[in-house]
Amino acid sequence: MLDRKIFCMCLNSHHLENLKKLKYIPVGLGNKEFSSEWLRDNTGKNISDKNPYYGEYTFYYWFWKNMLSEIQNSCWIGFAGYRYHWSQNNKLHSDELNKKVNLNNFNDFVLKEIPEEWKNYDVILGEEMNINNWKFSKIIKHAKLKFLKNPNLFLKKNQNIKLHFDVFHGEGYLDKAVGCLDENEKNDFKNFISKKSSFNRENLFFCKSKVLMENYFRSVFKWLDNCEKEFGFNLEGYSLQRIYAFLAERYLSYWFQKYSKPLAWPIFFFDTNVNKIKIQD
Repeated sequence: MLDRKIFCMCLNSHHLENLKKLKYIPVGLGNKEFSSEWLRDNTGKNISDKNPYYGEYTFYYWFWKNMLSEIQNSCWIGFAGYRYHWSQNNKLHSDELNKKVNLNNFNDFVLKEIPEEWKNYDVILGEEMNINNWKFSKIIKHAKLKFLKNPNLFLKKNQNIKLHFDVFHGEGYLDKAVGCLDENEKNDFKNFISKKSSFNRENLFFCKSKVLMENYFRSVFKWLDNCEKEFGFNLEGYSLQRIYAFLAERYLSYWFQKYSKPLAWPIFFFDTNVNKIKIQD
């Protein structure tokens, strides 16, 4: 059995018993009360006050600054959440799992042990989400004028990460963020968002290399810090307020695809705040 530590990030404490049964490490985000059994992103060296803007990345920062040095190499370190869960196997795609998993069978699908298929990889990323299959209703609602001004956007080959970000998170923000990158990443990331029509979903990953994690965290947090000087925190609406998390989600896909040989793995959505599941022993 492969050694692993899985950190599950939650906003409420009622998940504790389920996480203990899964042998996940409970992480409490936000300002609510959590017992001493929880790790918190507001202790030690932290940026917890940025959680409304950074999402999962306030814990990633905490983990990087307070725990990574203690982790043994070759141990699988993974991150999950109370709404997004890793599948135990890759027999079904993420979208299929979203339709199939329910209150009664959640326990049968959620990841408990490291699959054997992972042994030849250093990094596991969420299954890629395609963004070049725009529904006509979404075009009408979110991007009618943009598509009418440039009819070539109706063609799938022209629907890339940059277009998707501009429409759903603000025109031009991604271009400005690219300008905040170090020179050794700027052109490659620009090519990535211009040519790719998919990215690894949900800002979650597994990694068994301390060096890779250290290098990734150093790169992404330097970039986000530069982006703060450009955008600040006077941001309104979910799609813009959490812009740093959305930027990091695209960068995570780019960075690990550039610097490692990742394996894509299904992640399914099931909100355990709304659906009060009970994990079986």
